[in-house]
Amino acid sequence: MRAVINAYGRALLSQFHGKILLLSIVPFILSVALWALLLGLGFQPLLDWLHGHFVEFEMYRVTTDWLVALGLGGLRSVVVPLFALLLLLPLMIVTAMIFIGVAAMPFIVRHVGERHFPQLEKKKGGSIVGSVVKALGAFGIFVVAWLFILPLYVFPPLAGLATVLLWGWLTSRVMSYDALADYASAEELEKLQREHRWQLMAIGIVSGLAGSLPAVVWTVGAVAAIAFFPMLLAASIWVYVVIFIFTGLWFEYYCLQALAQLRHAPFEESLCQLD
Repeated sequence: MRAVINAYGRALLSQFHGKILLLSIVPFILSVALWALLLGLGFQPLLDWLHGHFVEFEMYRVTTDWLVALGLGGLRSVVVPLFALLLLLPLMIVTAMIFIGVAAMPFIVRHVGERHFPQLEKKKGGSIVGSVVKALGAFGIFVVAWLFILPLYVFPPLAGLATVLLWGWLTSRVMSYDALADYASAEELEKLQREHRWQLMAIGIVSGLAGSLPAVVWTVGAVAAIAFFPMLLAASIWVYVVIFIFTGLWFEYYCLQALAQLRHAPFEESLCQLD
């Protein structure tokens, strides 16, 4: 895991580079503008729809009994708005990741590749279409899995653990592909993702620890989350954008170093054979 730690240190230093800091501005503005529009038009209809289903299926009684049994009876008055926020959270994560992929990841690839791995040949084994297909597939699984873990948010530590694992899987699937798409051949990309899957998952999980904080904060401080929703929404989106940029740097450093070692290994083997 030394390579993972080394890549972390290099990513942390790059995170404070002036141009990298500026990268968070565009995705943040795009995400906030999109969600301000969507929530302005659709948040109240979503609350009305959820309220109708809670009444129709007697979910108020079930959730009230459940919350009281867990000592969280104070959340009864905000259970529908809180459920709506937790329902929207994965979509906020998805949009932040999409905007990072479009507006920031290409610059991250150039920044790391040209400054630290200028000797690596670009074999273009990935493509924009491949990236979109992989991302959409991963996002679809992520959203479905998120719906299954929503009930766990009555117990924030367990929900946090599930969120971290889910985040780790999502980021390792999507960002490792984007990190290698320009430089690795299709065969190298598949080989690296397979042979380094646990290291890539570890990077995703550590990033997920930070990424789970907004959701846990929303749950623990449910009443405040509802009262200060616009500010918490903007703050959460900014946190996700910054985390995704750092995670992109971390994956890029680790993946390009692994690619360089993979290409260097046959050269070392041929030298041994000559000896």
